[in-house]
Amino acid sequence: MTLAKRQWSSTIVSTANEKSKDGREGKGKAPIRSGPRRRGAALLSAGSASSAGASFRFTVRHTDGKARWGRFETPHGPVDTPTFMPVGTQATVKGLTPEQLRSVEAHILLGNTYHLALRPGDELIASLGGLHRFMAWDGPILTDSGGFQVFSLADLRHIDDRAVVFKSHIDGAILELSPERAVEIQENLGSDIAMVLDECPPADADEARLRQAVRRTLIWAERCQKAHRRQDQVQFAIVQGATNLALREQCARELVAMDFPGYALGGFSVGESPEAMHAALEPCADMLPRDKPRYLMGVGRPEDLLAGVAAGIDMFDCVLPTRNGRNASAFTMDGPVKLRNACHRRDPRPLESDCPCYTCRTFSRAYLHHLFHAEEMLGPILVSLHNVAFYLRLMAQLRSAIAESRWEMFRQVCLARWRATT
Repeated sequence: MTLAKRQWSSTIVSTANEKSKDGREGKGKAPIRSGPRRRGAALLSAGSASSAGASFRFTVRHTDGKARWGRFETPHGPVDTPTFMPVGTQATVKGLTPEQLRSVEAHILLGNTYHLALRPGDELIASLGGLHRFMAWDGPILTDSGGFQVFSLADLRHIDDRAVVFKSHIDGAILELSPERAVEIQENLGSDIAMVLDECPPADADEARLRQAVRRTLIWAERCQKAHRRQDQVQFAIVQGATNLALREQCARELVAMDFPGYALGGFSVGESPEAMHAALEPCADMLPRDKPRYLMGVGRPEDLLAGVAAGIDMFDCVLPTRNGRNASAFTMDGPVKLRNACHRRDPRPLESDCPCYTCRTFSRAYLHHLFHAEEMLGPILVSLHNVAFYLRLMAQLRSAIAESRWEMFRQVCLARWRATT
């Protein structure tokens, strides 16, 4: 049996007409709301409870079209899917404390191998008890491998089949990131899910460049799998190929043959149009195993999340909630709110009347408008908190809609409301 098989047990279950709410509660956390569960429904499970691999399990509970409602069990707790992962690149979700993230029912956070290896260093984090203890987050963590930086820091790196060599964006120091080193860093961090190292090409790359990126991604995935040792951590492979479906299919087929515990679609939202990305999502998701989690990397406009869920994607991440929050732009179910605009100067309303987050329960739009014009740091914090809450609340509503077989109606209502404000 392969290491990947020992580490992961996965089942697929469809339970129709789920009705009662799941009121599970994590230790020391606020209750986490998820989609309904049928009374007396037994979920299939696999693996020995005494083995490390039994800590990881993915279950699809119900489908509505291609949309999937499921649960992903990890050593640091369960994650209900579809889920959105707030981005904590440098061991922090910008401007927000772990307690604030728990208050809005964040399930899982994302960290970054490249950035944490540079500062403060993966060995230092390991010596202080690992990333969970270092950032005081007791829920699951996924770490990206540094593959996206191959794209985003293209002017500061050299790449060949052996490794990618970065010139640090901080001080010019050299960081060599081979597949083996990417695995070592993530094992030192102790994340629950470690991404394999991949090459992420830009959307306008020619076919020869795309083929090379796919070839290198496959070579590196195999090397990452061979280097992996931690049994309390699983690896996800990454499918590349841009919007070239033939290359995507080749990459997915060879990665699926390696039998990873989960699969991601990388190389989207790197310059292609939203329409081209949306058209590629469903066929790309169909290339992946039905009984393993599917992750769409770095894509996160609300309408993109709906497109991903419709295609059968389970996991998402994006910096938009906090980036927009720092720039006075709030997400709401009635479209974006630009808080620097003069129309909010005397507005007593909350950002969103039915949002239960601390920002909306406590402050007016007029106050938030004032904070940004006064350049007070509280403004970006409060709007970032609301934006993360909006994304997580949207995902909870998606899960309920899928479980109750009303997903398509929910999607159309959301899109109609958002289009009415553009």
